[in-house]
Amino acid sequence: MAKILTGGTIVTALETYQADIRFENGKINAIGFFPAQAGDERIAVDGCYLFPGGIDPHTHLDLAVGATRTADDFFTGTKAAAVGGTTTILDFATQDKGKSLQEAIQVWHQKANGKSFIDYGFHLAVCDLTTSVKVELASIAASEGVTSVKLYLAYKNTMQVDDAALLEVLEISKKAGFLVCVHCENGDLIDSFVKKAQAKGQTEPKYHAKTRPVFVEKEATARAIALAEFAGSPLYVVHVSSHAALQEIVAAKSHGLAIYGETCPQYLLLDESAYEQPGFFAAKYVMSPPLRQKNNQDFLWNGLKHSLLATVGSDHCSFNFAGQKELGRQDFSQIPNGGPGIENRFGLLYTYGVVAGHLTLNQFVAVTSTNAAKLFGLFPQKGTIAVGSDADIVVWDPAVRSIITADKQQQNVDYNLYEGFRQKGAPRYVFLRGQKIVADGIAVEEPQGKYIKRQRTR
Repeated sequence: MAKILTGGTIVTALETYQADIRFENGKINAIGFFPAQAGDERIAVDGCYLFPGGIDPHTHLDLAVGATRTADDFFTGTKAAAVGGTTTILDFATQDKGKSLQEAIQVWHQKANGKSFIDYGFHLAVCDLTTSVKVELASIAASEGVTSVKLYLAYKNTMQVDDAALLEVLEISKKAGFLVCVHCENGDLIDSFVKKAQAKGQTEPKYHAKTRPVFVEKEATARAIALAEFAGSPLYVVHVSSHAALQEIVAAKSHGLAIYGETCPQYLLLDESAYEQPGFFAAKYVMSPPLRQKNNQDFLWNGLKHSLLATVGSDHCSFNFAGQKELGRQDFSQIPNGGPGIENRFGLLYTYGVVAGHLTLNQFVAVTSTNAAKLFGLFPQKGTIAVGSDADIVVWDPAVRSIITADKQQQNVDYNLYEGFRQKGAPRYVFLRGQKIVADGIAVEEPQGKYIKRQRTR
């Protein structure tokens, strides 16, 4: 039986227009104005926007970090994502030292299979570039549908790779057809700054930010871009937090380089004043890169508006304040890095992007869905509303008003970074491949998501 959404306004990255959408068997099969066929279910959505399902290109679910593990696994994290308007995520299948990439992928399949409320794919996070891993990288896009690989220039002695490894992966990517993503902070300098702070007895959470200044992000971004230019390969810079790092991306793009930037709601809406909270409460905002001075925010918004930044990911990496963030009460370097946000990304970008005048509706769709779909091999299956695309549709009611609070969230964590923020609009319904998975803030009981093999984009 087909469903028809009637009376809504369709919004894609390029167009805004009124029409009905008919979908069955998981796909959109007609857009326009037409009479229902026998057995069709007509759903009135007058006054609502019809957005493509959100695509969050940056999540960390069920991830072991040191002595603890993220508070959200694929069940709780993707349920929260769905309620917020996201229908696809790309999570990081993280290689352990000495292990193969195939082992990392299989571990993440085990974590996600049967537990995800929405569709998902994997980036590969590589930290041990052995000879056998290089062989795996050469075929990973074709064999596993993994079209993106992440390397860290931060986290010395755990995840950090050196410049030679990054350059080699960039060179492999040209033939293998995957996009290289990089966490740009200078891990060697951070390690030095942390040790100096500890020697001075500076152990409070605020020193996390002070030991990761803007310079270490700027320098690593410039270095990664230089290596990408030398290799002749595209590059995707994750979680850009500062004007200084953005300037490096802008300069590269002005020279015709294929450099893509991602930012996150926390860098658009929060600032370093959070680290001045009394006691240990500032630990909630310990993430990498850290929050920056407020004057960076307008530059990041303008970066999105003018397509200098391509996407907005949540970088959802949730740890409870009680029992997890508290692991670093005596030493800020032991505070698990990361914060929650998978549930709020879509609504925050609508409220503080569209309603506040930073973004048009079409730009909102581009940075929350379409651009990620194009960069990571999901388009046009996902990321747009078109005949033949998956019926991943968010019916967005702009009249709803709410206040974000941890007491009402689906995220499995004991605080919310955006506590008290007002939100305008909310999903009335969320459809995943034509199945209604959310209605008025309530998700279905059984997960419906599946793994998506992605296509090479070059």
